[in-house]
Amino acid sequence: MSDRVLAAIDSSQFSEGVCDYAAWAAKALNAPLSFIHTVDNHHAQVTEPDLTGNLGLGTREHLLEKLSGIEEQHAKVSRERGRLLLDAAKERAISAGVAEPQCLQRNGTLVETLVENEKEVRLLVVGKRGETAHQASGHLGSNLERVVREMHRPILMVPKQFTQPHNVMMAFDGSNTARKGVEMLAKSPLFEGATCHVVIVGAEIAENRSQLAWALETLREAGHTAEGAIRAGEVEKTLRAYKQENGIDMLVMGAYGHSRIRHLLVGSTTTTMLRKAQLPVLILR
Repeated sequence: MSDRVLAAIDSSQFSEGVCDYAAWAAKALNAPLSFIHTVDNHHAQVTEPDLTGNLGLGTREHLLEKLSGIEEQHAKVSRERGRLLLDAAKERAISAGVAEPQCLQRNGTLVETLVENEKEVRLLVVGKRGETAHQASGHLGSNLERVVREMHRPILMVPKQFTQPHNVMMAFDGSNTARKGVEMLAKSPLFEGATCHVVIVGAEIAENRSQLAWALETLREAGHTAEGAIRAGEVEKTLRAYKQENGIDMLVMGAYGHSRIRHLLVGSTTTTMLRKAQLPVLILR
């Protein structure tokens, strides 16, 4: 099984950020890098018109032939555009110091393609929105929501521009799966040299203090500089305030368990944390 970094690119304004964060991650993890672009022919199909009525007997067949030709030409253009995007991404990664990045082009939907390839993925890098998504800053691409729900690999959602992470914040709730997330964070070479902040959103009680102490000790024993806090309040607002106060440049969260934090990520509505995030978010699985 491969342990590559897989970066999903399209013609959206987030693709440069995807390229740069993927290159950073591949170098930090000492892992191969692959860029993938999907061509969803069904998405762009031309709708068959209603040709009933007063049209001549040969007209329907003639128009359908023309529509078929248009669809075929559109598919060729989409594939060629994808190849150009992949070539540009490859050149950008090489200039960033990545050796021999690979390019993959697949037919089908993005989510289905990623799920099919997830066994080969160590880290998936995606933009906050794709090329077909609404561009409002508060909108989260529907593909990303589905990827978070269906993929079982760590996912790095990135903004438009790359910033080297120096202060990383992990939202922690003390659950067994969240503790596994801390252990993953401690072992990951992604954050070598960065300060790791652990934040528990809850009451200042003995149980939370004990959980926080364990998390900080685990990170420090692995060689990380670690800081932590317990804060009461609504999850998203509390984490956002801590981020602003401490210059956080990456958020680490877990899409697992049954906590309030999990609900933010895989709840039935568009998640608040991902929608409002202006910084990269690493979602651990």
